[in-house]
Amino acid sequence: MEDNNGIKNFSTAQFLNFCLGFFGLQFAWQMRIILSGPVTESLGASPFLYGLIWLAGPFTGMVVQPIVGALSDKTKSPFGRRRPYLLGGALIASIALWIFPNSGSAASAIHNITGINLPPLTALLIAAIMIWIIDACVNIAQGPYRALIPDVVPAEQHSLANSYISLAIGLGSVVAAGTAPFLKWAFDYQMSIPAQFIMAALAFTLGMLWTCITIKEKSTQNIDIKNKEEKNEEENTSFWQSLKEFFALSPEVSKICLMQFFTWIGTMCMMIFFTQYSVHTVFGVPDMTTVDGFTAKLYENATLTGTNFSSVCFAIFNLVCFIVAIPIGILSAKFGNKKVHIISMVSMIFAYLGMALSKNLYIVAAMMGLAGIGWASICALPFAMLSRYIKKGTEGSVMGIFNIFIAGPQVFVCTLVAWIISKCEFSVENNLVNYHWEYTFYIGALSLLLATIVAKTVKEK
Repeated sequence: MEDNNGIKNFSTAQFLNFCLGFFGLQFAWQMRIILSGPVTESLGASPFLYGLIWLAGPFTGMVVQPIVGALSDKTKSPFGRRRPYLLGGALIASIALWIFPNSGSAASAIHNITGINLPPLTALLIAAIMIWIIDACVNIAQGPYRALIPDVVPAEQHSLANSYISLAIGLGSVVAAGTAPFLKWAFDYQMSIPAQFIMAALAFTLGMLWTCITIKEKSTQNIDIKNKEEKNEEENTSFWQSLKEFFALSPEVSKICLMQFFTWIGTMCMMIFFTQYSVHTVFGVPDMTTVDGFTAKLYENATLTGTNFSSVCFAIFNLVCFIVAIPIGILSAKFGNKKVHIISMVSMIFAYLGMALSKNLYIVAAMMGLAGIGWASICALPFAMLSRYIKKGTEGSVMGIFNIFIAGPQVFVCTLVAWIISKCEFSVENNLVNYHWEYTFYIGALSLLLATIVAKTVKEK
């Protein structure tokens, strides 16, 4: 069966091939989410400095995705418009994933080779640069990946395709988060942090390579998306003109963008700070950025246990996302994207409040599972809502601009929320300090509530 553009319906096997690359992408991204906090804190990053390092994500998202999205719309090659960006981003990110957890060793190697006495925070600077490279490459791959859906999947299957991406996000995150805790539980083997990042690099590269091989784009060598006059006019269009045209698609597009803005403030409040919340709030480990080696050794086991608990919670969170991803796609096709998305976000609000009010391990783990319902919806339905308004040939540009409303909110979280936490300091035993990391969930719940209110006003096409 074909749609009006001659695109054949995808089979289940094709959808699985299609989403395997996103499995690898999310595997790498999940490892960066869970373990970047422990790595950078061990190198001397305070809560506020940790937040500033996380600015890599939103800045590369706001700059890279619109540019790469627009470039991929115009790319002409025998391999298609999108696939060169998918594979290139994966390969470069994999190198950075290997270097990041070895930043201390990299700084020592530079010192040994050059003989230069490097500043104390050189290792942290290297780690920050690697995070920026990882995030930039994830964005290089992610925007064209989303734009690939309208290219190769018929319109009536767009919601289902986005749901398969949610499935890949959930499964990739489960495997990434659950591997080290499972090996510890089953074989009493603690997988090192560098080994986990190497595993992520392999998953990213191999998964994206499989998708690029099995999903065939039409060759763009002989395809003119627009006639010559329209093409010349498009090439001279400024970013601001593209932005104006984006919002001119429909009044509902502005509402969807505002909904996405508040949604991602709430989402990143959890993504960025959950591991630190697990280690420092749930397990009571004081701040480790300025302690001596002896004190750090005293809390080493508690820190490791808290990190493993965070991985287990992220595995539960993403397992639920994996389980409900396809049902959410089916329900949205029956009842509408808006209704299903609102219900899913309300469940996430309750989950956030539960985590803010409790330090019980079982309650926190259960609340992360509940939040996974909202995450499955966030990964699919806003894109499905927006895709109804995309003009043919502008998919990459539209998805790139839409990503601004995912990346922009992260700036708020990385700066203001991180600053608020850094000011909420309290004393613990032995003249050490800790921070109220749970406050991030109150802020996140409020943001999700605002997103839900905005979603209620959207009129679906």
